[in-house]
Amino acid sequence: MLVELRAENYAVIDHAIAVFGPGLNLLTGETGAGKSILVDALALLMGGKASAELVRHGADKAVVACVFEATPNADSILEDNGIDSAGSEVILRREIQANGKGRVFVNNQPATVAVLRQLAPELALVHAQSETRSSFDQTQQRVLLDRFAGLSTDAVAEAHARWHDAQTKLDDLLQGEQDRLRMVDLWSYQKKEIEAAQLEAGEDEALETEKRVLANAEKLYAAAMGGFEQLYEGGASAESALRAALRNVEELARYDARFAEPVQQLASVRATVGDLSTSLRDYAETLDASPERLAEIEDRLALLDRLKRKYGHTITEVVAFGQEVARKLSEVEDRDEILKTLRADLDQAVVEYKKAASTLSAERQAAAGKLAKLAEAQINSLAMKVKFAVSVLAADQQTHWTATGWDEVQYRISTNPGEPLKPLDEIASGGEMSRVMLALKVAVEENSAKTKKKMPTPRTLVFDEIDIGIGGRAAEAVGQKLKALSRGQQVLCVTHLPQIAAFADQHFLIDKRESDGRTKTQVRLLDDRARTHEVARMVSGATVTETSLQHATQLIAASR
Repeated sequence: MLVELRAENYAVIDHAIAVFGPGLNLLTGETGAGKSILVDALALLMGGKASAELVRHGADKAVVACVFEATPNADSILEDNGIDSAGSEVILRREIQANGKGRVFVNNQPATVAVLRQLAPELALVHAQSETRSSFDQTQQRVLLDRFAGLSTDAVAEAHARWHDAQTKLDDLLQGEQDRLRMVDLWSYQKKEIEAAQLEAGEDEALETEKRVLANAEKLYAAAMGGFEQLYEGGASAESALRAALRNVEELARYDARFAEPVQQLASVRATVGDLSTSLRDYAETLDASPERLAEIEDRLALLDRLKRKYGHTITEVVAFGQEVARKLSEVEDRDEILKTLRADLDQAVVEYKKAASTLSAERQAAAGKLAKLAEAQINSLAMKVKFAVSVLAADQQTHWTATGWDEVQYRISTNPGEPLKPLDEIASGGEMSRVMLALKVAVEENSAKTKKKMPTPRTLVFDEIDIGIGGRAAEAVGQKLKALSRGQQVLCVTHLPQIAAFADQHFLIDKRESDGRTKTQVRLLDDRARTHEVARMVSGATVTETSLQHATQLIAASR
């Protein structure tokens, strides 16, 4: 649901804020007050084309912004584009500089117009005079038909994913087959070289340590034996000094109990010195300055360094490279068997996709006639006389396979007797297009209510100038349809007719006022009294009379 819309220095608007609610939100006001400008501002936030001409005269830039309630799909789109979520809201802002340049922000983070266009189907469908044709493309037409029939594309999407995965695996194997065959000799050599080395993880580090020891064996022997002499063997060794000190302290302890603990401490130190000296002596005895072993280690390290230069920075990476080469060789050797398996998987995936897509296509074709009949009746109740049809063309070539099926759905209409049916986006009048969209939406929602099918949460719908060329009973019918549609989703509508304005859940007045020599547009949410007065103005014109007030009261009461 659209929660808030604001515009600053946008066209004739200096600063305007509208806080919308659920149900039917109607915007009224004098001609030229800026009602459609607000709708155009929302269309801009849905990714519409910007122009420097939209910047209010004398201002450096125009700013339009809005707040929508978040949806799971909208959050997914934000995540895919690296934009952080703003909790339960989606905040859109667009700035247009006087020089024509612009910036886009989503949740106060820099974004692009492309992101706005991705979000638009999840947030709002704007049927403005300038936006109607581009908003309701073939994708949207298919989505509306699926919604009408309560159809799910999940099975087709799963089948499409399996088919695409199987096709990709087969293509990868077949692609560059000659290059792979030319690489077999190289892979065989690399595999043999790595396997012959019989590598062990971490052995290079262990060999480096052993090499340092062997290369410095004489120094290490001298250091170990020197330490042994000083700690234990020599006449002035630490052990001799500790032994003498221990005798003296034991003598003290015979007469004074305070020295009992120092006796224990000295005995412990003497034992530690004894253990350490033994370790030094044993280490010295193990040293073997073997030139043969040193040469052997250096040769091994040279081999490891050569392998690491060729196949990886570490032994682990070299081993992994060898395993990958072995896999490639196995794949080449087993190519025929692998190809057979992949082709069988692909054939099965093709059968499954065709079955799922055919079933979905048949359901769409069955629903298309029903939707066309209901929509035609709804459209003709809005002061139009049309023929309407929904065509579903099954383009079953693989180039047309998608996660939503292979159908091309197109709505066709003839707005004048004797004229052929043409694609909906070719009809001339924006007002007619808005009424067609209203009729379609009502037909879909009414059918959903009758069949009690569980449908996804719909988005905000915006209709501009929907009442062009109608009046009387047709206007009342439009109001009733808008009201019916707004029971299931939020609807915003610009209207000039009191018969439609009477149905509002929230009624906004757009008016212009002159201040400091400049024209300013403001948006006001009307209370009951002001709403009655505005409907009366729409009934009688500039002068509100007692009769028009009574008529307005009757219209509002009747709408309830």
